[in-house]
Amino acid sequence: MGKQKVAKAGTKDEGGSSGGSTLGTCSQVKVRHILCEKHSKIMEALGKIQAGEKFDAVATAYSEDAARKGGDLGWKRRNELVGPFADAAFKLQVGQMSDVIKTQFGYHIILCEGERPG
Repeated sequence: MGKQKVAKAGTKDEGGSSGGSTLGTCSQVKVRHILCEKHSKIMEALGKIQAGEKFDAVATAYSEDAARKGGDLGWKRRNELVGPFADAAFKLQVGQMSDVIKTQFGYHIILCEGERPG
């Protein structure tokens, strides 16, 4: 896995070359995530990824949830994810990583690994 492209959650990727949003064109996304209760810890994890460490290795070291295997959540439909997480996950392109997302569970970084059409 190469270096991940970071997109701000809730915004279109300014550097995208697709010419348009793919929001709503896929019914499932394959995602990994890192979940931390403290903002300082998720920022530390983000720094490690931005420094070139692999997402799955950072997820294994930093994530505080039950998702094992490097933060792999597998294939998810929008209704299986909480609002802000779903919004961010379904805006990402394959290989793209979100900025830090806040939900009721804590702070997340999401990596999109695949899409399935609707």
